[in-house]
Amino acid sequence: MKILRSSLASPYFTSLATVALLVLMFGMGSFAYTGFFSLQVILNLLIDNAFLLVIAIGMTFVILSGGIDLSVGSVLALTTMISAYLLQSWHWPPLLVIACVLLIGSCFGALMGALIHFFKLQAFIVTLAGMFLARGLCYLISINSITIDQPLYVELSQARLGILGAFISPSVVIAMLMLALAIYLAHYTRFGRAVYAIGGNEQSALLMGLPVGRTKVLVYAFSGFCAALAGVLFSFYMLSGYGLHAQGTELDAIAAVVIGGTLLSGGYGYVAGTLTGVLILGVIQTLIAFDGSLSSWWTKIVIGALLFIFCVAQRLMSMSAGGIGSASPVSKAA
Repeated sequence: MKILRSSLASPYFTSLATVALLVLMFGMGSFAYTGFFSLQVILNLLIDNAFLLVIAIGMTFVILSGGIDLSVGSVLALTTMISAYLLQSWHWPPLLVIACVLLIGSCFGALMGALIHFFKLQAFIVTLAGMFLARGLCYLISINSITIDQPLYVELSQARLGILGAFISPSVVIAMLMLALAIYLAHYTRFGRAVYAIGGNEQSALLMGLPVGRTKVLVYAFSGFCAALAGVLFSFYMLSGYGLHAQGTELDAIAAVVIGGTLLSGGYGYVAGTLTGVLILGVIQTLIAFDGSLSSWWTKIVIGALLFIFCVAQRLMSMSAGGIGSASPVSKAA
């Protein structure tokens, strides 16, 4: 019992548990299915979930700050629609289109962050409104899917980068660069330390003289940027814009962040853990695909069960030996 308590009190418990779960699930799949244990299968997890990883990175910062962002899936869909319309109808240069949608996503997130902070509104309500607004704007552009045949998008969609006899897509490279940037921002900058401090205790952060308002606006702007970038990657993946793209993706992102070890109450977690959370979701989908006899709904069932387990584990951690909630924001960011 004492060993269990000390393990739960460790700041690395959820991260280690997540990694152990990933290894266990992959080992079970390798034992049960021929061809599962291969480098290409692992890389396919990243190829298929690169856009989800980018969205989850932005969501990690939001949850670390004590907030939530339900608009990211709709912003992704809106990005694909705007990109497809500008490329196919207005024939804008692709790089200009990408810059435009990234700016739109960032401004959309910053607007929600400003409403949350300056008007003291609940993040859940504001981002829920943002979710409906962004999804509705998709249908003002078109109610149908718009195919993208722009040469650069097609080339990036079909490009394969060789690695040790296997391959990855350019989207994976972009997602991993975003992950590296996010780790640096979270753990090695004043912005990251402020995010942890606000998530730990916003009033204490104010008393410490931290720029709470500016940080919260930047956090939601960053989440909007990540959602828009994920939309660009999804455009490469699907070569289309559609208002029904990425329905429920915001919930998958939240699940990946929580399974990756970030507390929903804010102030504690590791950005790198989000990668593990995304990979676990990908492994679950791959296991069901290899089995062939199970419905895709089993993915949701397993994810739901894992979320229950990790939420209980987080609660036990906060209750054991003073909990991680008593740690200082600076120590959590270290």
